[in-house]
Amino acid sequence: MARFGRVLSAMITPFGADGALDLDEARRLARWLQDHGHDGLVIAGTTGESPVLTDDERMSLVAAVVEAVTIPVVAGTCTNDTAHSLHLTAEAERLGAAGILAVTPYYNRPSQAGIDAHMRAIAGASRLPVMLYDIPVRSGRKISSALLLKLAREVKNVVALKDAAGNPGETAVVIANAPDGFEVYSGDDGLTLPLLASGIVGTVGVATHWTAP
Repeated sequence: MARFGRVLSAMITPFGADGALDLDEARRLARWLQDHGHDGLVIAGTTGESPVLTDDERMSLVAAVVEAVTIPVVAGTCTNDTAHSLHLTAEAERLGAAGILAVTPYYNRPSQAGIDAHMRAIAGASRLPVMLYDIPVRSGRKISSALLLKLAREVKNVVALKDAAGNPGETAVVIANAPDGFEVYSGDDGLTLPLLASGIVGTVGVATHWTAP
């Protein structure tokens, strides 16, 4: 069994008509997903509106969903600001998250050395397992395969990758060369099937909100 399970949803973040965060609806949705076969949830990712959530909203969401379900909750705690990401990561661990989703710094377009330093700092801020999130079409910079493998080999709690890089062939190379226990998930619904052929362990989906596992 994969560490976080095989079917996870990148959960949407519900808001009320007034634009306020709706924690009751977040709890209801999280329980519904759990009851309909999801092995885990990823919250406060970009599907979950993380760039526009305040810190209080993001941490309230983590607390509410962790309390609502018994399946693993992976919290999106990372921004393009390393210091801010470290603070949110430590808070998510305190609130009971099972793991951290660490997205590539967006807009800044750092070098590979910059991405390396950013990810190592995040992993070092917590004892929680870290799922790297590689989505160059949104962040503006891909995590190179060489760096993915370096982080997987050298950073003990970097244990997974959410792959939305759009190149299943290259993903297969990463999977073939990754250390034992490093797990790759589809981060792109449209490429889940070819990524399964490449050897991924599961999906962090969006269509999974309405398609039963």
